[in-house]
Amino acid sequence: MLQPKIDVIIPAFNEESSIAKVIRDIPKDWVREVIVCNNNSTDNTAQVASDAGATVLLQPKMGYGSACLKGMEYIAQKTNEDIPDIVVFLDGDYSDHPEELPMLVKPIINDQVDLVIGSRAAGDMEQGAMMPQQIFGNWLATSLIRFIYKYEFTDLGPFRAIKYDKLLELKMNDPDFGWTVEMQVKAAKYKFECKEIPVSYRQRIGVSKVSGTIRGTVLAGHKILWTIFKLI
Repeated sequence: MLQPKIDVIIPAFNEESSIAKVIRDIPKDWVREVIVCNNNSTDNTAQVASDAGATVLLQPKMGYGSACLKGMEYIAQKTNEDIPDIVVFLDGDYSDHPEELPMLVKPIINDQVDLVIGSRAAGDMEQGAMMPQQIFGNWLATSLIRFIYKYEFTDLGPFRAIKYDKLLELKMNDPDFGWTVEMQVKAAKYKFECKEIPVSYRQRIGVSKVSGTIRGTVLAGHKILWTIFKLI
């Protein structure tokens, strides 16, 4: 079997203290290109990422989903011979363990799974790595997906891998907090073959832009629930 072409998309907003560590720990023999989508950072994220060997894209429109969509837009401009087989999404705050990437892509390569979610809930999570409201929000969202769509998820974890052609089928469009749940709900609706892999999770470097504030938590929770119900 030929080595699949795997590209990594990392949305990043003010992650200059962590982004080089993330890029460094990505297994280079597994990944063809690391794409950092600089989401209007006010610090030195873009330069640090570039110095670490990543392709850096500028996305001035704020929003987690907007940054991810910028990475997809870049990939879509490649020739048919150069498009990836698999796309991995990974956060830039060093809370995930990039060296675990092979665990996420192996089910796609070996078992023809369409989408693999790295589950923090099922894995080894460092104490304090997720706030109580995040844990509850994940439980509520995945419970609703199970009830409405009959798909078993335990987490909306950002560390995930998907076949590129399946990613295109999803027609992703959420610009902010609903990105991860949009992908999972649509995958359930379209009856994709999905799998969860337990992953390790540690306290992020820096302050969370979502769970670090009451406003961010409320907005994210509202958007996640709204996304689940609007896609029914």
